[in-house]
Amino acid sequence: MSFRDASPDDLAVVEAYLGRPLAGRCAVVVRRLDGRPVVIENEPHLRDGTPMPTLFWLVDPELHDAVSRLESDGGVHRFEELVDAEALVRTHEEYAQRRRSATVRLDGAQPSGGVGGTRVGVKCLHAHLANYLAGASDPVGELVAHEVDVPELLLEDVRA
Repeated sequence: MSFRDASPDDLAVVEAYLGRPLAGRCAVVVRRLDGRPVVIENEPHLRDGTPMPTLFWLVDPELHDAVSRLESDGGVHRFEELVDAEALVRTHEEYAQRRRSATVRLDGAQPSGGVGGTRVGVKCLHAHLANYLAGASDPVGELVAHEVDVPELLLEDVRA
């Protein structure tokens, strides 16, 4: 399998958002209609071969801050209690499968777990929102999207 790389311009924006260079390859998979990256898809391994458990990463600063506020107000536990446990298990399994399908390097350690690297429950609302915005059926991500009022009309799925 091959991996699509973000353009140099997209990389510059993402790295400015993060305040540091990326340690691995990525592609922008969701962006605002004005072109700004919202969600990146990470290659499942960093350049040095370290497994990267986070396939989809929310990089939009406004959405990131809104989700951080939810997490600091106990959102992880609240959302975990609101979703069907079986649906959450399916979400983690589908995420792990998508990451396996995106894996280019088959040597060495492989990333494991589901959304945010966990196998059960909810670990990171940012990862669930990114997964949902990237097109996955993610009940936690959907709840988060509604809670932070994601401007769906301002988002564009750019996956080919």
